[in-house]
Amino acid sequence: MNGRLNVLLLIALLACALILVKTQYQARHLFIELERSQTEARQLEVEWSQLQLDQSNLGKHERIQANAIKDLNMVPVTNDRTQYITLNTK
Repeated sequence: MNGRLNVLLLIALLACALILVKTQYQARHLFIELERSQTEARQLEVEWSQLQLDQSNLGKHERIQANAIKDLNMVPVTNDRTQYITLNTK
């Protein structure tokens, strides 16, 4: 009877030890995944900040005007070049 109890306790102890090893492995794996996710989140935050800065720079009036002059050969409007159209109402 005492020998059977010892064998049963040994089996229970081995099962607990295997479960502990498996749980620690899973915990390490999840921790590594968490670190990777946090690193990716930080990189995405940096990229998002850079994109917001680029968007604010691209929308500035001076940049739009410079691109219109350079790329589209547009010139600023002057009074000499403005034509006014009037409607004759009777």
